Amino acid sequence: MNYKNFFKTIKEIKNKTHKNSISIFFDIIICGLKYQAGYIDYNLFEMYKMDKFERNTIITRGINNEYIKKYNNSKYMKYFNDKIEFNKIFNKYLSRDWLELTGNNLKEFKQFCQNHNEIIVKPISNSCGKGVELINLTDKNLNELYEELIINNQILVEEVAIQCKTLNDLHPESINTVRVVTLLGSVVVAFLRIGNNHNNVDNFNHEGLVAPIDIETGIINYPAIDKKKNLYTKHPITKKSIVNINIPKWKKIKELCETASLEIPEVGYIGWDVCVGEKDCFFIEANEFPGHDLYQLPPHRNSNIGLLPLFKQVEERKIKNENSNCK
Repeated sequence: MNYKNFFKTIKEIKNKTHKNSISIFFDIIICGLKYQAGYIDYNLFEMYKMDKFERNTIITRGINNEYIKKYNNSKYMKYFNDKIEFNKIFNKYLSRDWLELTGNNLKEFKQFCQNHNEIIVKPISNSCGKGVELINLTDKNLNELYEELIINNQILVEEVAIQCKTLNDLHPESINTVRVVTLLGSVVVAFLRIGNNHNNVDNFNHEGLVAPIDIETGIINYPAIDKKKNLYTKHPITKKSIVNINIPKWKKIKELCETASLEIPEVGYIGWDVCVGEKDCFFIEANEFPGHDLYQLPPHRNSNIGLLPLFKQVEERKIKNENSNCK
């Protein structure tokens, strides 16, 4: 634990709520013991505003880790945390060209570049967009570029994904991806992650915005939020409306994620990043360690209730179906 940040958080909460520091301290400890919520979760989800029943509905870091441990077999996680392994397994869901640089396929790389004006290059294992780069190939020396990419371990080269007009208009300088989370083959939660500066790669982690999507309708009913908890009904740069957007091809997006989630049944809890194109929807990547920090943020909670009951319903439905099949 970072004790400096721990006590800084207590001070911040005290200034917002005017509660006693000692009572906040012990309440954080209680939430850690009862709900597996550290001080970051306590502050992020504003658990100081919740009663016991409401707190018991939040997917905290500890509970999220339990789901990962329960449903994601570590032997199969490589197919998600290694981007090349992911592309091999899920190639039919990508809808774009890609190439692995091996150190001896320069000719193939040149041919790939001749077919595209721009490329995306990625390291195979970094997360949060680290090492991901958009490269314009105009006047590029491909021999030098190839060697540079090998040295930098940016050995996954992809065709640039093109998003549909609806999402492109929100923020044209980033791929505004739909994060869909599946549990045991069912979509349980989804969000639109929107860029908010130049050349965003991982939108929410790079000062972007996030807004929950109604999984039944595909409509955004709540304002987007950034890491500083600012709310936006319209994009701060483009001024395009965020609330009431109807995500294009929503039914296809859900079908895509639920179908793909069955490819590796040993990994049952997955976060999918989906690009919505004009003609199709397809994966950018997926995460075997879905980040719970997007879930049930205070402005996005209905009646102050978190997502844990929904997750439990999916588990119960799965058990019921399995029992029915055994009869």
